[in-house]
Amino acid sequence: MKKFLLFSLKILILTIVIAVALDFIYTAVYLKSSNRGKIDHIYNSKNENYDVVILGSSRANNHFVAQMFEDKGLKTFNYGMSGGHLFEASLLLKMMVERNYKIKNVILEADLNLSNSHRDNGISSKFLPYLHQSEIVKKHFSHEDDFLELYYIPFYRYIKFDERIGFREFWNTLLKKKTNTLDNKGYYPLVNKKGNMKNNIVNLKPLVHNQYYEEIKQICKANNINFIAVMTPMCENTKGINYFEKVKKLYPEIHNYENVVIEDKYFSSCGHMNDTGARMFTARILKDFFNK
Repeated sequence: MKKFLLFSLKILILTIVIAVALDFIYTAVYLKSSNRGKIDHIYNSKNENYDVVILGSSRANNHFVAQMFEDKGLKTFNYGMSGGHLFEASLLLKMMVERNYKIKNVILEADLNLSNSHRDNGISSKFLPYLHQSEIVKKHFSHEDDFLELYYIPFYRYIKFDERIGFREFWNTLLKKKTNTLDNKGYYPLVNKKGNMKNNIVNLKPLVHNQYYEEIKQICKANNINFIAVMTPMCENTKGINYFEKVKKLYPEIHNYENVVIEDKYFSSCGHMNDTGARMFTARILKDFFNK
């Protein structure tokens, strides 16, 4: 029995040593990455100057054509992330401020994600390699249910989110393989091929107080950033379209552009415009907010 316990102890110690070593190696590689995605690009940058920064989910990523802002002389980057929630958008902005970004305007796509205040596991996991290096990332995750495991158990975060930051991503990062995420100044155009052109958001309800939306507003106020919150278009066959009216009642400062582009020919799927629709929408935003 004593020999068995001693053997088990040795295995446990060896496992911990290996976990610590792997954690160190993975983290060291991610800390040097800046061309795989928008999060690592921000983490490994500083002192950027932007006239316009765009934040939000795929409905920001696919809807704001950054080059059209640039053509007007406005240095712009679209930091919208497909699948992202306001949890991630808030943390992105915090990281920018931490790295001394100078930002004149923040455009936030704030519509469907106002209905939740939780993180997206896939997108938020991209911040986890910096959990021990960044006090801002640590604090942002500190109220999450799994924070203690993520923070204190070595290599646990890389195992739990293996699909996003596990071996395959680690290897591609080590080889410095680029992705197309940073192309087109962050804007991702959708082709005209039609996806699902029906949507049902009847059961969606905007929160009376969305913590991360309020955080973004406060960060902008504290750093003299002009804050522009907008709702972006959806296709004609959306059930529960009065959701946008509910948002407007709770958050009157958010500009409702849901019905600016309405014909299905301008949509790739019900919730996402194609490149033609996105250009129409972006032109309207430029006209309304940056015409001067």
